[in-house]
Amino acid sequence: MIYLFILLFLGVLFGANAYIFARMVQALPALPMAAKLLIGVCMTIATCGVFLSIALRSSGLPAVLSRGLFQVGSVWLVFLLYMVIILLVGGAVAWMGLRIPYRFWLSLVLCLIVLVTGHYRYKHPKVNVVPLSFEKECTLAKPLTIVAVSDVHLGEGTGRKALARYVDLITAQYPDVIVIAGDLVDNSVGPLYRDHMADELARLSAPHGIFMVPGNHEYISGIEAVELFVKDTPITLLRDSMVTLPGDILLIGRDDKSNPTRASLDTLMARTDNTRPVIVLDHQPYGVAKADSLGVDLLFCGHTHRGQVWPLTWITDHLFEQSHGYRRWTHSHVYVSQGLSLWGPPFRIGSDSEMVVFQVGAR
Repeated sequence: MIYLFILLFLGVLFGANAYIFARMVQALPALPMAAKLLIGVCMTIATCGVFLSIALRSSGLPAVLSRGLFQVGSVWLVFLLYMVIILLVGGAVAWMGLRIPYRFWLSLVLCLIVLVTGHYRYKHPKVNVVPLSFEKECTLAKPLTIVAVSDVHLGEGTGRKALARYVDLITAQYPDVIVIAGDLVDNSVGPLYRDHMADELARLSAPHGIFMVPGNHEYISGIEAVELFVKDTPITLLRDSMVTLPGDILLIGRDDKSNPTRASLDTLMARTDNTRPVIVLDHQPYGVAKADSLGVDLLFCGHTHRGQVWPLTWITDHLFEQSHGYRRWTHSHVYVSQGLSLWGPPFRIGSDSEMVVFQVGAR
């Protein structure tokens, strides 16, 4: 089944490529055959770029080539999506009898405007401050500032320069605690070692700890390799384990759903004192209603990116009980982060890059 899906997906990609290429040739009838062939080859390489970069991630490919393939390929995927949509809309308008001069070039300009706007939104994460008060007694002398992020995806797409900006953004909030809800690493720890990203992560500071749970991309990257990398940073990796925060608050970090033998939330909650406030970190936001029924006070997740680009936002909104943002359930406060960074294409279209600042104990 998975191979059928891959073949279908590749068929759609190359079909989109062929459609754009045909419209370009119509717009440039005098273009020499050699130039057409060169453009066609470049379009094909761009379409395969992300997949080649991931497939060759352990092959010793030069960094500049690996990064270039990934970045060009990921940009091209979103360009294909929006260029095809705009061309098809323009074609439908023309079919209805309204002539649009220079339709291909106008479509190209509109597509580039969408991409530039989406890139700006990605580069400028929102900082969402959420005051929280728990129903259970919390013995905090003053509000506890918890900075919560997810889906940083360090690797070929999010490099050391971007990480430095994120570290500055986090430390500017003067956090008491920092939590990372998975997918800190993208596809391999190789680029993190190559670019000395542990040096940037070492600048993170929080007096009561920095805690992280694995996401599915930690398993894609190799969970054992990720554990070794994290040991060289100030981050504590929680895998079905818990720690106590100020105010007698319990923080439970769940292993990712990628691990079929991870402990159930029922099991983890059974180990707690149900009179104490409980915060749960879980990368993938499945079983939100279950967490609410078990008395979790705050559930923080990531994973969805809210689809990252429209119309994928519609899909994630349909797939998950809660695909993004804050919601108060019957008992639980639940926040599903859209991600501080993102996977692949550097665009936010219909979604936002974000960081959450929980002020626990605020009234």
